[in-house]
Amino acid sequence: MAEFLDLEAHDGIRMPWNVFPGTKQEAASCVVPVSAIYTPLKPFPNMPVLPYSPLRCRTCRSVLNPFSTVDYMGQIWICPFCFQRNHFPPHYASISQDNLPPDLFPQYTTIEYEAPTDKTAVPPVFLFVVDTCIIEEELGFLKSALLQAIDLVPDDSLVGFITFGTYVHVHELGFGLIPKTYVFKGSKEISQDQILEHMKFFAKKPKPITGVTSASGPRDGLTAESIARFLLPASECEFALTSVLEELQKDPWPVQADQRAIRCTSTALSVATSLLGACVPGSGARIMAFIGGPSTEGPGAIVSKSLSEPIRSHKDLDKDSAPFYQKAVKFYEALSKQLVNQGHVLDLFVCALDQVGLAELKVAVERTGGLVVLAESFGHSIFKDSLKRIFQSTESNSYNLGLSFNGIFEINCSKDIKIQGVIGPCASLERKGPLCSETVVGQGNTNAWKMCGLDKATSLCLLFEIAKRDGVDAIGQPTNNQFYLQFLTYYQHNNGQMRLRATTLSRRWVAGPGSVQELIAGFDQEAAAVVMTRLVSLKMETEVEFDPIQWLDKSLIRLCSRFGDYQKDRPSTFSLSPRFSIFPQFMFHLRRSQFVQIFNNSPDETAYFRMILYRENVSNSVVMIQPSLISYTLQKDPEPALLDVAAIGADRILLLDSYFTVVIFHGMTIAQWRNAGYQDLPEHKAFAQLLQDPRDDADAILKERFPVTRLVICDQYGSQARFLLAKLNPSATYNLNAPSPGGNVIFTDDVSFEVFLDHLQRLAVQ
Repeated sequence: MAEFLDLEAHDGIRMPWNVFPGTKQEAASCVVPVSAIYTPLKPFPNMPVLPYSPLRCRTCRSVLNPFSTVDYMGQIWICPFCFQRNHFPPHYASISQDNLPPDLFPQYTTIEYEAPTDKTAVPPVFLFVVDTCIIEEELGFLKSALLQAIDLVPDDSLVGFITFGTYVHVHELGFGLIPKTYVFKGSKEISQDQILEHMKFFAKKPKPITGVTSASGPRDGLTAESIARFLLPASECEFALTSVLEELQKDPWPVQADQRAIRCTSTALSVATSLLGACVPGSGARIMAFIGGPSTEGPGAIVSKSLSEPIRSHKDLDKDSAPFYQKAVKFYEALSKQLVNQGHVLDLFVCALDQVGLAELKVAVERTGGLVVLAESFGHSIFKDSLKRIFQSTESNSYNLGLSFNGIFEINCSKDIKIQGVIGPCASLERKGPLCSETVVGQGNTNAWKMCGLDKATSLCLLFEIAKRDGVDAIGQPTNNQFYLQFLTYYQHNNGQMRLRATTLSRRWVAGPGSVQELIAGFDQEAAAVVMTRLVSLKMETEVEFDPIQWLDKSLIRLCSRFGDYQKDRPSTFSLSPRFSIFPQFMFHLRRSQFVQIFNNSPDETAYFRMILYRENVSNSVVMIQPSLISYTLQKDPEPALLDVAAIGADRILLLDSYFTVVIFHGMTIAQWRNAGYQDLPEHKAFAQLLQDPRDDADAILKERFPVTRLVICDQYGSQARFLLAKLNPSATYNLNAPSPGGNVIFTDDVSFEVFLDHLQRLAVQ
């Protein structure tokens, strides 16, 4: 495992197959697709940032890299992707074997370029869109969180403010004398031209004949003064914004007892998108929407106003009996296209006990690379701490998100590899070329993607297809057995300057008899589990009548048949190489996880889990699939424990990290001692330390997560112990006679891992 972590630490990439199958047939029999999990902006302390533009190949536009062949005498470099011969420009004249530019250093397979430009750095833009249809107490929590956030916003960044309930109110912060707002009716669809007209953008100047496009700006007749009415530097509008917030009232429209509040979320987001598109197209801007309930008005409504009609469930979506769903999704798809065109991001902060329509909004957040936080209340630490984390100081803070804007991500690869698509927070730029596969997975049919918002943790899952070869040594194949891949990320760094990051890799391919051992040696089972999880989640979203458990089981059986060691029809002889041995365990926990078992979750929660999964790196995703468990006792140092009901003991504390929740679970004896107050007695310092250790470890986990994880502290046999029991392997259940050593049984009809493995071995050897 360690060598795969080293590769990630060097280039920010993990691949299930680090030795590629060489033919299409070989790749198909490998079951897990040829793929990669890549973190484009992973921070590397030793990575050079070169102060000039990169050298690009004339034909395929790839960037000069350590795998290029260089002819020092002829001043020529040969591109490893298309074999084009390119001349070095005059300023590379002194190049020689002893005098290499950093682009060619073998250790710099990942490198950044920041060419000096005359353009001034563009400040980021934050447009707050706030729901006022919430109870007074919640509004109070939200106002205090926003006042804190506004203090933390960088002084040069531009800020705008919109509130919505039955109507949408756009606040003119630049009009300092009295509070001034422009009001739009929530039930009407409003075009961008109508918005500009209504907001008096052309009061002093005639409207341009060509019309204002979704990528207009000052050059299209919008003066800087007219833009500054709504978007002001944070330092200038702090007073105006604070006074608007302090005077903010709950939506005044009366709500009858049997009705839901009239909330026009979609209209507000549409107005916000059009305002940014007119004022600051193409520059890094975020719409930060704070939503406290379901949308009941406008084109993106998810439920009717009558409380007698429940909000759609998974069952309704499966039966196609959610009347508002398709229309809302269609509206948000159109909105996501507009946002991607403008290069702007939509972030969601959802705090409500009921669903608000996250399942419908998912497409707009995901295509623009937005952040999403889901909590029960605006007073909850999950919301408050996550909001603070976004604005925490940039470089100095190790937990900062490193928010970047306006990214374009491109892939170049050897001609025997085709790109099927990307699963992750990005939008296809529809740039179809010879590198694109006929099979499309996720955002496909292109070799370039728009990433409006990305941060140092954003990770994409890239899926490839090995192009067909007839024989192992088909005619005209390149003689070396290397495949080359190059990932280019062009983005606006949080210092405001545009940068290009290039990562170039080479991987060996093998084919024919005897290749199985080499494939096994290069198998990364953690990366494989994460790719399978993203794939199964995508299939559940997009394919009708898809059975995830059957698909996962069949895939696992095929993989074990291909790479296991056994005698036919003798299950007792079955064994797996250490490279594969944990993979069945990952699949067992994946079948029981919230990604596959959606029965107990609402569509909003499922959408939330998937959005987080699609943007996280391998190590965090593995914790979502198979949580980690640490045991603390007075006799021993903390140690990892098996994720099994047998790990529970009356005299131990367990710390479970399942990514979305961190659980501190006290055994019965420990809880009794704690309730008796032993930890406060001077002779029981060791016990006080035992109680404190898991708290410290949990705090360390919470500090580096975004969104901030929920912390649950519970005791054995307490009601909240369910957070732990739901994740454990049920080796002792109510229908087995023997309870586990810790005295706990799990009330479930699920099979245990032992039974699962037994069946797997029987089926794999057939």
